[in-house]
Amino acid sequence: MVIKVYVASSSGSVAVKKQQQAVVGFLEANRINFQEVDITMLEEQRLWMYRNIPKEKKPEKGNPMPPQIFNEDQYCGDYEDFFQSKENNTVFAFLGLNSPASVTDSES
Repeated sequence: MVIKVYVASSSGSVAVKKQQQAVVGFLEANRINFQEVDITMLEEQRLWMYRNIPKEKKPEKGNPMPPQIFNEDQYCGDYEDFFQSKENNTVFAFLGLNSPASVTDSES
């Protein structure tokens, strides 16, 4: 399973850039394998992201903003969802991954 973080490298929004950095930085710091997908480079990737975000997560006007997080083709959520899972210490569940503690426990 590959976590995919859809980002926009050429975003003019400081908030979007900070949110993208927060997600990527957290994944790197916790050694969670992920793939960064830049939606500004390939129209096909951007359209795929838009099509695969659930209707209830899309804004009433405009398009969903990055970062958007998927586990393979399964939608996990946006930055707000990620932030909430971080606050609640449930990031691994949010990402659809086993937590490192449960992996260690099952090996003993």
